[in-house]
Amino acid sequence: MNQITAATASHALWSTRKIVHVSMLGFAFLLPALTWPEAAGAAVLALLFNLFLLPHLGAHLRKSVDVPDAKAREPRPAAEESMWTGILLYPISVLALILAYRHHLEVAAAAWAIMALGDGVASVAGEAVHSAPLQWNQRKTWAGFGAFTLAGTAGAYVLTRWVNPSLPADKTLLICVLTALLGAAVETTPIDLDDDVTVPLVCGGFMYCAWLVERSALDSNWPYLKRRLALAVVINLAFALIAHAVRSVSRSGAVLGFVLGVLVYLGWGWKSFLILLAMVVLGSLATQLGYARKAERGVAERAGGARSWREALANISPGAFFAVLVITTHHERAFLTAFVAAFAEAAGDTVASEIGQWLSPRAYLITTLQAVPAGENGGISPAGTAAGVFASLLLAMLGLTLGLTSAGGAAVAFSAAVAGNLLDSVLGATLERRGLVTNGVVNFAGTSFAGALALALTLR
Repeated sequence: MNQITAATASHALWSTRKIVHVSMLGFAFLLPALTWPEAAGAAVLALLFNLFLLPHLGAHLRKSVDVPDAKAREPRPAAEESMWTGILLYPISVLALILAYRHHLEVAAAAWAIMALGDGVASVAGEAVHSAPLQWNQRKTWAGFGAFTLAGTAGAYVLTRWVNPSLPADKTLLICVLTALLGAAVETTPIDLDDDVTVPLVCGGFMYCAWLVERSALDSNWPYLKRRLALAVVINLAFALIAHAVRSVSRSGAVLGFVLGVLVYLGWGWKSFLILLAMVVLGSLATQLGYARKAERGVAERAGGARSWREALANISPGAFFAVLVITTHHERAFLTAFVAAFAEAAGDTVASEIGQWLSPRAYLITTLQAVPAGENGGISPAGTAAGVFASLLLAMLGLTLGLTSAGGAAVAFSAAVAGNLLDSVLGATLERRGLVTNGVVNFAGTSFAGALALALTLR
């Protein structure tokens, strides 16, 4: 019997690790009686307990291996073998939630519940209930996905209403359902990064923004949206067909690009669409510059640089998300700044990578400055970095020229974009090089971080 099979055979449905995670959730019920510094201090104590005491209690704290069907009974990547078990990442994530949403502890509590209950119940359901594996991840099942959503929704709703009972019940339920669905999607993403990090990070940000949505904001924008929707469909359909015809995007990239482009257009009409178009044009031009030389080095984009749905999802979806919030909240200027920042980061990242690979035969890891071949994950070069900063600046200035941001907002968007590019490189040099995440996940993290940082700075 191999190692995975043996571990699976002896693995109890409710492992010590799951019991610890779920039991710690009881602390969330104390949040209404605590100030946020007190709550943060309690999270630090939990971290210290897990770090220094729990390992000496003889508990089995290894993260279980998901094996829903025969197809998945293959050795897991070596990178996952040395992955954090989550017993330390869990209290760190709780602490991060409390600090990030210290003035909205109901968000921290809800994301915490989704992380603990959703993950725990999904693992039990996936192992106890025979169900078909997910199409996008053979190690996860539909039973686990459904259990995650139901348990996450229930836990998030109960804790949200407990921490802040003044919130409307119907809106609370809707937001909890949507957030739990998103959490289930993130948890089943086929990456080897611990979901004790990814689930609370994404769910907390989504829920915070969702609470800002107001029906009155949508009603006030509705007269503009009826005409804007027709233009959005026609214009984006034309661009999608042209882009696919000239082979700058694949079929999947054209389809998803069309959908996301419609959402972007709804945000602020042709002005917001022009930001998206500028990002795409800059990226395409940078890809084609020196393509032959990059192909000789083996670092050129595949299929002649045609972008697929993965690139569209990573580079456009965060901006599209912020565009929707522009018209559904009463914080349109803040979300416009976040919108510009997200696309400025995407433009800067693509241009930096393409120009750097064209002009520089070697790069330097951002974490150690070790010389590596051009195109290496996490590698940066002077030429590429300068080009990327300039591209981000162009997008920020375009947002200012179009009236999407003020001068201060453009400065915030540019600064956030540069910070997002730095994070992109750091994640590439650490997580991506170890095989824990894909390039698409790194790009999505960079664009999302840039937009979130710009939003946080603007709302402050």
